[in-house]
Amino acid sequence: MAKHSGDEHRGPSQRQLRVGELIRRTLSEVLARGDLHAPGLSGRSITVGEVRTSPDLKVATVYVLPLGGIDTEGVLEALNQNRSELRRIVTKTMQLKYSPELRFQADRTFDQMDETRRLLSDRVVRQDVEAADQDENG
Repeated sequence: MAKHSGDEHRGPSQRQLRVGELIRRTLSEVLARGDLHAPGLSGRSITVGEVRTSPDLKVATVYVLPLGGIDTEGVLEALNQNRSELRRIVTKTMQLKYSPELRFQADRTFDQMDETRRLLSDRVVRQDVEAADQDENG
């Protein structure tokens, strides 16, 4: 299939978004119920914030964060060690044609929000924002 100019700038398709959300829900439920009996995951509360799928739906990047951000690296390691079992559960639950390869990464969304809050509370930035508001309001 030929790429049209500008394709690389488009966001994910509706299908990618739908499949990503279904994978996110499935993994969230599996982890919340403790269906996966694995060292490093037992008794842990893990948030699955987002799942992004490749255009062909063969790779799913799963963004996770343990409660309080405690031992994120250990949780990622445990999830990656159990990715084949999680992949099997996702495929069985969702009845997908292809079983996506799961790749786990730390969800840095909260870190980015904290940084944005810190920047917005900075005195110089606040002055710039207030000056822009005054310019807009005449």
